[in-house]
Order: sequence, then C-alpha cells, then structure tokens
Amino acid sequence: MRTTAWTSASSEESPSSSSIWPRTEGTPSDLNALQEELGYTGFLILGFPSNQFGKQEPGAPSEILPGLKYVRPGNGFVPNFQLFEKNDVNGENEQGVYTFLKNSCPPVGGDLGNYAGRLFWEPMKISDIKWNFEKFLVGPDGKPVMRWHPSIQVSEVRADIVKYLQDQKMLD
Repeated sequence: MRTTAWTSASSEESPSSSSIWPRTEGTPSDLNALQEELGYTGFLILGFPSNQFGKQEPGAPSEILPGLKYVRPGNGFVPNFQLFEKNDVNGENEQGVYTFLKNSCPPVGGDLGNYAGRLFWEPMKISDIKWNFEKFLVGPDGKPVMRWHPSIQVSEVRADIVKYLQDQKMLD
C-alpha cells in the first residue's frame, strides 16, 4: 500500500518572493526531509514541474535536475523523490491527473490572487492550482484525500499526513 503526496507545479518562485525558492519551509529540501522521514510507510512524494506560474521553469527537461543541483537551491541538492517531466497543471492543456485531483478536492484559498501577467493558462477556474508547491495527498487506493494551498508550510502538511497515516494504521 502506498500513500502519495503529489506536489504540483514545482517551479521555483513564490509570488511574494524575489528569490527563486520561497523563503519558507516549502522548499525542495523540506520535501526531501519529509520523504526521508515517512518513506518507510510507503509514502511517496511526486514532483511535477510547470512553467505556468511566472514562467519560472523555462528550461528544457534536461536542465531541471542540474538547475536544482547547481543553481537553486544548489549546493549539490538532489531530490530523493520522483520528479516528473514538466507539464501543464491548469488550462486547456492540463494533464488529466490534475483534472482528476482538482475535481476530487475542493479549491484551496480564494480566487487566483493578483498575479496579472504571471499566470499563463486559459481558461482560468477557481479550482485551478494557485501557484508553485500546491500539494495533494492521495491515499493508497488512489483517491485524493486532502489539498493544501501553496502558502501552507511543509510542517503543517507533515502534521496532516502523519495524522492520516495514523488514522489508516500505517504509522504508529
């Protein structure tokens, strides 16, 4: 049995940040730590880069991993979770998995915010993924369980995941 947290839109910048990685716990290093801590339960983190938020992931697929390792966050960073090919998470070309996830979990947050000129898809819907590092928890049966706004800290996400794993008798 596997419990999967889908991390979507893992391109870099937070809408309120001038640096590439958000200055919060929502960083790839925090996701590595979460995967390391809970991986023994069957928990998996899946990352899906997207260029739809501020066009922050413009590179070719072959540039994403070296960019993480040498640029941002740099310092030799290597994700210990599966990183998928860059794709659209919103709009007419969104991947089917996102349609499924967004239809299965209620929208988080209010509207899409004041990001005029920084969101690159149409049509826009209230259920759309709001920004980088929005997260979904998918149970071992493949059913989405929970969704977190991108501003939610990994520590809060961790607490919700631990509670879910305990409720499912997958964690002591």
